[in-house]
Amino acid sequence: MDCGLYIITDEVLAPGCSHIQIAKESLSGGAKIVQLRDKRRSGAELFAIANVIRSLCTENSAKFIVNDRLDIALATCADGVHLGQDDLPLSAARALAPRPFIIGVSVGTVEEAVIAEKGGADYLGVGPVYPTGTKADAGPAVGTALVSSIREKTTVPIVAIGGINLSNAKDVLAAGADSIAVISAVICSPDIAAASRKFVRLINPQD
Repeated sequence: MDCGLYIITDEVLAPGCSHIQIAKESLSGGAKIVQLRDKRRSGAELFAIANVIRSLCTENSAKFIVNDRLDIALATCADGVHLGQDDLPLSAARALAPRPFIIGVSVGTVEEAVIAEKGGADYLGVGPVYPTGTKADAGPAVGTALVSSIREKTTVPIVAIGGINLSNAKDVLAAGADSIAVISAVICSPDIAAASRKFVRLINPQD
């Protein structure tokens, strides 16, 4: 998996800005992974939105991930799905979607990370690294120390998430994260593409 900038769409945090618009602008800024996250819309609505974003990602050589909804991911030929600890079990998802379909799993402890890797996760979403208000059930911040601890015990890519911005992103990457997932620091910006480019330069300074 190409571990570039990982953008998560959220229409609630960016009023007046659709999932599709967020995806289009962040891809223009160099994002390599876009995750569609929406817990309010119907399956039919998500299916329509996901189809458009999948096409945008394909045009930009980026990966498209759907949060929680394996059915939507499979129906729209997305590259993968992201699962939380309380979502469909990883084993069940992998049985329905063998590789190269990507399955990412949210983890908040070293133990969860090790179990997820052994279970077939393709990447680990570690966090929240810093305090964040973008996800009500995110839990307490785990800090960069947990990123380092998980890096020591696992080999799959780590995507750090939670409260990451331009001032602390380098610390997260130095701790062992392969990529950073960004929400408000990009999608709440008046220029999503420009904000994305700044993070891309931090993650891949050689590009």
